[in-house]
Amino acid sequence: MRVFRPPTVRSSRGAALRRLLRTRHARGTHGAASGATEPEQDEASGTTAPARGDVSGATASACGAASGATAPAHDGASGATAPTRGTSAQGASAQGAPGRYTPPQGASAHGASVPPRRSPYRRPPGRRRRARHRRPRAVRPAVPFRGAALPRAARAALGCLPGLVAVAALVLCATGVDRSATGPGRAAGTRATGPRPDIVPRERWAAGTTRSEAPVRYADRVAAVFVHHTDSPNDYDCADVPRIIRTLYEGQAGDRHWDDIGYNFLVDRCGTVYEGRAGGVERPVVGAHTQGFNAGTAGIAAIGTFTEGVPVPRAMTDAIAAVAAWKLGLSGVDPRAPVRLVSSNSLSRYRAGTSATFRAVAGHTDGYATVCPGAALTARLPGIRERAARLQGRT
Repeated sequence: MRVFRPPTVRSSRGAALRRLLRTRHARGTHGAASGATEPEQDEASGTTAPARGDVSGATASACGAASGATAPAHDGASGATAPTRGTSAQGASAQGAPGRYTPPQGASAHGASVPPRRSPYRRPPGRRRRARHRRPRAVRPAVPFRGAALPRAARAALGCLPGLVAVAALVLCATGVDRSATGPGRAAGTRATGPRPDIVPRERWAAGTTRSEAPVRYADRVAAVFVHHTDSPNDYDCADVPRIIRTLYEGQAGDRHWDDIGYNFLVDRCGTVYEGRAGGVERPVVGAHTQGFNAGTAGIAAIGTFTEGVPVPRAMTDAIAAVAAWKLGLSGVDPRAPVRLVSSNSLSRYRAGTSATFRAVAGHTDGYATVCPGAALTARLPGIRERAARLQGRT
C-alpha cells in the first residue's frame, strides 16, 4: 500500500527549518517551532544575550527561556519541576554537563515519555527515495501538408490503384507466357485456330472389323504432331483407301496385338483425310505412333512410301498442314514453335523421364530411331509448318 507523502520543500526557509529540527532532535528536546533558540553567551561581558528568535527579550516559556532563569517543567504526573535548557553558563545541569541539560533516556523536556516528533517533510532514515517513472511523452507525428481536399470519388479511385496495378501486372504476365507458348505472330488475346478440314469418319473403313474393349486414353491437350508414312505402295486408287486402312488396322491390332490402329489420322495422295484411332477427332486421344511420345501428341500418317527421290503429292502435304493447323490450334500452339515433351519410354531416342525439344510439327524420326516418314516427306516438313501457320492466321 502506498502512503502519500507531501513533496519535499525546496525553498531556503524549508531548508533552514529542517536544519533546526534536526538540531533539536539530536539534543532530545521538543519543538521550538516558534523560532526560539537557547541563549547565546556574551564572553566579553559575561552576560547572557537573548537568542535571535526572541525579539522582545521577554522570558520564554518552559520549552526554552531566553533570560537564563530556570522555569518549571510541565510534569503533570509528579508535580516536580525540572530544570530547562535555558540555564546560565555558570550553572551545571542535572546530568553534570556544564551549561546544558540532557533529559533522561526516553523522556522529553516535559517529562513525559513521548517519541521524538518526526517532520512531515523528512523521509524515514534508511529509506531511499523512490524513483519516479514518468510515462514517455507521445511523439505527435508530423502532419504533411494536405492542400486542397480531394473529392470522394478521387480518393476511392486512389485507394483502388494498387489493386488495379496488380491486376494489370498479372494480365501482362499471362499475356507474355501465352505468347511465348504459342510462338510469334499471334495477336494478344486471340486464339489462332485453323479451319476444321473434312474428315472421313471411322465407320467408312472400319465396317466389319472387331475392336478390343480397351478403354480410350486421353491427354490434357495436343502440343505436337508427328508425321509418318505407312510404308505401303504408292500406286493405289483413292477409292480403294478404306480397304488399305482396314489392312493396316488388321496388321497392328491383330498381328501386333495393339488395341487399335496407332495413327490418329490418315491422309491419301488425293488429299482426303480419314479418322484413325477411336475416341473422337476433336479430343486429345493418346495414340500408338511414336515410342515415348504418344501422350499429348497426334499421329498423322501419309499413305504410301516416301523415301528419298519419291515425289510427294501437293494435295497430300496440304491436307497434312490443314490437319496440323486445326489440331494444334485447339491448344493454341503455333506449328512453327518449339515444344518440350517428356519421354515415357526408353525405346525412344530419349530415356524415360528425359525432356526433349521438338518442333510442333515433327517427323517420326525425331523421336524414334527410324527412317519414317522418309527423306522425301521429311524435306517437305518446313513447308508444311509454314502453311499450317498461315491457316491459323499467323504471319
